[in-house]
Amino acid sequence: MTPIPYRVAARRRESADTVTLDLVPAAEPLRPFRPGQFAMLYPFGAGEIPVSVSRIADGALGHTVRAVGKVSEALCRAEPGRWVGVRGPYGTIWQTPPAGSDVVIVSGGIGLAPLRPLIHQLLNCAEAFGRISVLAGFRNPGEVLFLDELPRWRSLTDTRLTVDHPEPGWQGGTGLVTTLLEDTSFRPDHCAAYLCGPEPMMRATARALLARGVPGERIRVSLERNMRCATGWCGHCQLGPTLVCRDGPVFGWDRVADDLAVPER
Repeated sequence: MTPIPYRVAARRRESADTVTLDLVPAAEPLRPFRPGQFAMLYPFGAGEIPVSVSRIADGALGHTVRAVGKVSEALCRAEPGRWVGVRGPYGTIWQTPPAGSDVVIVSGGIGLAPLRPLIHQLLNCAEAFGRISVLAGFRNPGEVLFLDELPRWRSLTDTRLTVDHPEPGWQGGTGLVTTLLEDTSFRPDHCAAYLCGPEPMMRATARALLARGVPGERIRVSLERNMRCATGWCGHCQLGPTLVCRDGPVFGWDRVADDLAVPER
């Protein structure tokens, strides 16, 4: 529960309101993070929020943050050399697909960030899997994340992007990310799928995958709720009988489909 001081080693602007921070420990680091897990980040004096890890390498933690409130805005302003309190790792992981499986990764907006460590993991041993597809949707071309990595992703996977609002010069798709799934080739009985983004997008994508024959237990989703304690004590992140911080954030679709179908009030 005690935040460990990490220093901002690098800060990269991804879009007008989103940055990626690389954090390194001041002394003894936290336990190793795994793809899908999250940390509680504390910009001193501003508060604390959960942020999924978006990069795991060489003792550094990458976190991609969009400025949507006081705490996330403070994180986005953190320049190299500043200190951030970090506690974790928390949560469940993206389970590595079985060898030989086709892999379908679908994201919406900043949902690509929690999937990035999984993509890195798969690219490091791409020959162990079948066809790997990365389908990512954004509101407009200016919000596309990780532009410098896309050439490598495209060289090893079927990586395609789509936006809701195209601009002159845009060469990707236009429309919902589920439209990219329509002409994506995979073997339903030998496929593992990973989804992260707005819940309507994940519901639509999961239903499309189920209709294609992918079993619900092989569709993994990462949920976002108002997590405050990260240990299951406060109850703010409750979803039906589930506490997202304790039992998630990564779940099999078969476990959460019914709860996510309940209309929000």
